[in-house]
Parts: sequence; C-alpha cells; structure tokens
Amino acid sequence: MAKRKRQDGCVTTERRLNEGRGNGRGKDYKPWLRVQDVPSQGLASRAPGSTTGREHHLLSNLEYNCFLVLDWDESVVDIREQYPLLPLEETLTLAEEIGIRHPTYPGSEDPVVCTTDFLISIRRGSRVVDEAIAVKPFQKLGGMRVLEKLELERRYWEKRNTPWHIVTEREIPLTLVENLKWLHPYQNMHALSPLTIDDVTRIRACLERCLPSTEVLSRVAQKGDDRLGLTPGASLSVARYLLAARVWRADLSWPIGADHPLRLLDMPYSSGVSAS
Repeated sequence: MAKRKRQDGCVTTERRLNEGRGNGRGKDYKPWLRVQDVPSQGLASRAPGSTTGREHHLLSNLEYNCFLVLDWDESVVDIREQYPLLPLEETLTLAEEIGIRHPTYPGSEDPVVCTTDFLISIRRGSRVVDEAIAVKPFQKLGGMRVLEKLELERRYWEKRNTPWHIVTEREIPLTLVENLKWLHPYQNMHALSPLTIDDVTRIRACLERCLPSTEVLSRVAQKGDDRLGLTPGASLSVARYLLAARVWRADLSWPIGADHPLRLLDMPYSSGVSAS
C-alpha cells in the first residue's frame, strides 16, 4: 500500500506540472491546488475574482475572508492562490539546511510540493511588486510543525527578495469581511439578470433621489420598487451591485446591508452604468 501511495504522489506532482499548475498571471493563472484536490471538510470554496476575472480556489474560510479583502483592495493587481514553491529540489535543500522533515504526501515518503496561500502583485507607488502571504489561524501558530513549515516558506521567499507575511484572523477586519460577503455576489451585471442596463440606470436614479437617508437600505429599496412597479427586491439587488462595482462609494468600516442605513462617501451623478 505504501509503495502504491508513493507512486501516486509522484504521478500527482508530474500531472500538475504537465497541466501548467502554478503558471500564468491574471485570468490565465492555474493554482497548484484546486478545491477538488484536497479534503476540505466543507470549508473550501470557489469564488469569482474581480481583480483577475477568474475563479479562485480557496481552501478554508480564513483564506476566503483574506481573498475578499485582497480582491477589494484597488492597489492589488493580481492574486495567485495556492502558489507552488518550485523547484521541489530547492525546498528539499532548504528543509535539510533547517533540519526539518520536508512535507510529504499522506501515507508516503514522497515529498509534496509546498505552496504559499497567496502570491499577490501590489502597486507600491510607481512600482508593482510581488508579496507572499501565508494565512493561518492564530491558535495554530503555537504548533511546532506549523512553525517549521512556515520557516521553510519564509526562507524560500527570502531567497527571492519577496516580502512574506503571515495573516491571521486578527489582521482581517471582521466588519469589512461581512460587508464584502454581502456585496461579492453582485460584482457584475450578470447577477441582476433579467434587468438591463437601462433598468439599472432608472433604478439608480430613483434610489439616489431617496439618499442620503436614515432609513435602513431595505426600506429605501422597497420605496424604489413601489415607485417603479418592480418585483420586490429588484432595487435592493441594484443597490448591492452599485456598491460592489464601486459606482457608489460606501464606508465599509461600518456595517452595510439590508438592515442598516447606507453611509455613502459621496453621491455620484447618475450618468449611466457600465456593464462590467
């Protein structure tokens, strides 16, 4: 059985290399690990990215939360999740130098290709630089094996002069994440089907005549539905789209949602809506 698992491990690595896993940028990037490749206990998810225009494979709730924040950050220009630390020989050498056991496929002695949770490209002034991010629950940082793997990862990126960070739930603003979870499904016009661009422009103009308001957003949206003779919920969906697409700029450090008044940073003129 152990021999078969070792062979399976080698075949898996070779197959992923042949598929171009870990290669590409933007919409063409292929993550080394996909949701279907790992046991997730229901915590893994796929999420569309507005930054890259592709589906992202996220292996935990914490990764998903971190992804939402990165995808919303306008200084981030690319997000590559489950990024492989290749060549394998390099991490094997680093593990030997550190004096730790290199990660292997479960039940085998075959070394597994290590990954970094996110490799992002971020705009810093006039330059765009890569930064690596390891996402870990804070309570797991006390585990010796976790620390060994993180040190292996840190040294890999240090050799490339690439900044490397550890992000835990303590670094991710909970209110911002909850707001982004509410907005994320409405980041493009497809979520509003069968509404057209003309419908959205008309609904937007109606809503903006009611804003700012101390009433909760669902009540403002209901008034829009009533005035325009729309199916209940149509105006609220448009409001979510306008926020997600940044047509409306809101203070996301405060809770937003159907049951909260909407805090807009400005009130743009209704000159039309893009079908992005």
